[in-house]
Amino acid sequence: MKSFVPVWLAIALALLSAAALKAQEDMRTVPNDAFVSPQRPPSVFVHDAHNEAAGIDECNQCHHVYRDGELVADESSEDQRCSDCHAEEAAGDGPPALMDAFHGNCKQCHLENGKGPVMCGECHQRQ
Repeated sequence: MKSFVPVWLAIALALLSAAALKAQEDMRTVPNDAFVSPQRPPSVFVHDAHNEAAGIDECNQCHHVYRDGELVADESSEDQRCSDCHAEEAAGDGPPALMDAFHGNCKQCHLENGKGPVMCGECHQRQ
């Protein structure tokens, strides 16, 4: 019986990973449910269309992993939510607050590449 535990664990992890990737394919907005009182609607973000248009071919360009303050180049966090690492409020020398992380990652990329929305209402569109 013990020999089956690692097999079942591997199957469960594979199913969870597949579900996370499928969720990204269907993504239409950046979830904002981690915020207690969101001040704006979620950002419009069609995951696959955005990545195709932007020429993003590596998941870790957005889904990054840091250890001891250093970017881990070959690791990706696409199986996690941003709020798993970024709290609503920053704590000391840890990761930036969730809103700062979103704006730092997304808006900064748009500014550096000279394309994409950078104003609040361009991303946070009222339905």
